[in-house]
Amino acid sequence: MSNDSQVSVKGEVAIMPYNCLSFRPVCLTDELVQAGWSKCWSRRENRPYYFNRFTNQSLWEVPVLGQHDVISDPLGLNAASSDSGDSNGQRKRRISEEQGAGPNSIKRVKVLKVTSCRCLFVVVFSIYWDLDAQTNAVIREHPPANHLPPHPEIELQRAQLVTKLRQHYHELCHQREGIDPPRESFNRWLLERKVIDKGHDPLLPSDCEPVISPSMFREIMNDIPIRLSRIKYKEEARKLLFKYAEAAKKMIDSRNASPESRKVVKWNAEDTMSWLRRDHSASKEDYMDRLEHLRQQCGPHLTAVAKDSVEGICSKIYQLSAEYSRRMRQTHLSLLQDPPTEASASPQQSRLVYCYPVRLALPSPPLPRVELHFENDVSCLRFRGEMVKVNRGHFSKLELLYRYSCIDDPRFEKFLSRVWCLLKRYQVMFGSGANEGTGLQGALPVSVFEALIRQFGVSFECFASPLNCYFKQFGSAFPDTDGFFGSRGPFLSFCPVSGSFEANPPFCEELMDIMVTHFEALLEKSSEPLSFIVFVPEWRDPVTPALTRMEGSRFLRHQLNIPAFEHEYRSGSQHICKRDEMYYRAVHGTAVLFLQNDAGFAKWAPTPERLAELMAAYRPSPSRPATLSSPGPTIQTSCGVVVNQEDQRPGVLGHQVEMILHFYVKL
Repeated sequence: MSNDSQVSVKGEVAIMPYNCLSFRPVCLTDELVQAGWSKCWSRRENRPYYFNRFTNQSLWEVPVLGQHDVISDPLGLNAASSDSGDSNGQRKRRISEEQGAGPNSIKRVKVLKVTSCRCLFVVVFSIYWDLDAQTNAVIREHPPANHLPPHPEIELQRAQLVTKLRQHYHELCHQREGIDPPRESFNRWLLERKVIDKGHDPLLPSDCEPVISPSMFREIMNDIPIRLSRIKYKEEARKLLFKYAEAAKKMIDSRNASPESRKVVKWNAEDTMSWLRRDHSASKEDYMDRLEHLRQQCGPHLTAVAKDSVEGICSKIYQLSAEYSRRMRQTHLSLLQDPPTEASASPQQSRLVYCYPVRLALPSPPLPRVELHFENDVSCLRFRGEMVKVNRGHFSKLELLYRYSCIDDPRFEKFLSRVWCLLKRYQVMFGSGANEGTGLQGALPVSVFEALIRQFGVSFECFASPLNCYFKQFGSAFPDTDGFFGSRGPFLSFCPVSGSFEANPPFCEELMDIMVTHFEALLEKSSEPLSFIVFVPEWRDPVTPALTRMEGSRFLRHQLNIPAFEHEYRSGSQHICKRDEMYYRAVHGTAVLFLQNDAGFAKWAPTPERLAELMAAYRPSPSRPATLSSPGPTIQTSCGVVVNQEDQRPGVLGHQVEMILHFYVKL
């Protein structure tokens, strides 16, 4: 086997795999190999044994399919038809009901004692995805995409440049405005820019019009002259009011403002300070009312004097991003054996087919070696000193998705390199701060997905990723890295003719607005059954533009409002976070809107019975106490509403299966 396919695996016991995911010994049937079994050599015992890469189970004897139940077939992929007349999905649900685990998880425990090794393996499974569900999304056949194939060297360079760009943004905010950059505003800037970007880089924007980002400009302006935060007590409100008045006066004195602006701001600031000195009996509400009055009086003048400086920040960050994008593309092209040529636009295909993963037109070059080792329940992949991590359950899931979706690597020689690129891409997009970016990945509970499948035929997630998709077919942000793992590409570029879809978008106003435009265009154009079930935060003070548009759409068939604190979501860092941090209770309401054309309404109508089951599925599991989102910094939307940053639920992704493996070694 070539050097490109070498895999460095470190663990407590050194093993020499016979097949390495490619060679199949004659003693193992195809069904056993598909279930994850391989034949390995034990250096300690000096004899062969059988290892399951999905469950980490080891046997001295040849495994028998079906004898070890979930351990030999954890996802129900090879269940014999004689065991049940149900489908695999029904079989898994029936097992869950029999064990009383509820609709949110399936738990099976198997104990295997190998006396010669004196090891006791305890394997616990909790399944949070359904890769058996077949799609009903129909599209028109299209040619392969012209994206450059991912490469660890390029992904490492992209990570370094994005980190450098974040640092530039932080420095510019400090130097020009004397503030910290708004929390996660850089992440939202990436989302907002990529909606309109026509450049080549999958992450960094390089060809946008207008150059000034409305999202970044708005969020910086909201923090001038100081950042406002959620107030709980009277003394906090008093201090915040004083700081705002002091900062407004200082800012207007140091800027080139008109005499009228200077006069208005200074008079209001001094009047507020005078009121604070003489009135000590005011309540928290009095202080907040005074703060709102001060903002209304001074805000327009402060915005006018800061406008050029803030636009300069936005413009500089965009120019640096465009330069970094050009630099990376040149390096990437130099790595390819057959650089792409300018190709004419392919004509639109007329043949209707079920949706399929993104295929790249350019062949992938040889990829460098990536090392793999395990630390307890975490899979660690290292390339040139840069390590990315994912729990073992999700690593096994990525392997399954790769087996289902990848067509150019049957021997899994490029699997580890592509997993490293995928994990690094999402790590860079999230940011490096504590809990940063997790709000971009909030997901629906698995019980809700099961209700959507049973009652509304949902089989596709519009905004997901390989890390937390519930189905094996989904739309995601990065077609170049995600296509090998089942992605159908960005949904705003995906044009289905029919099907039933779930949409849980990130909360970016520009993205949500263009999402509504895309949905309505698809519904208007198609006469086949087409349905979109959209989940967005129910913010009413004031209402967000996308929600207003959907509520007034002629395709709206029904709307559900799920009250705050009565439902939960799964963490955006579910592929790496601790088990007790997996779920959080929603502190805001959620609006569920059914957008359907006439044929879709006839096939998947939101009847009272179906809606009742969906509402029941949304109730938090009584056996799992959900935690509330911790208090965090606040932001202000373009509508003027101030919200807690952790209260946002911009769920990019759907739900997942998690497989927890616990090992007890008996010495």
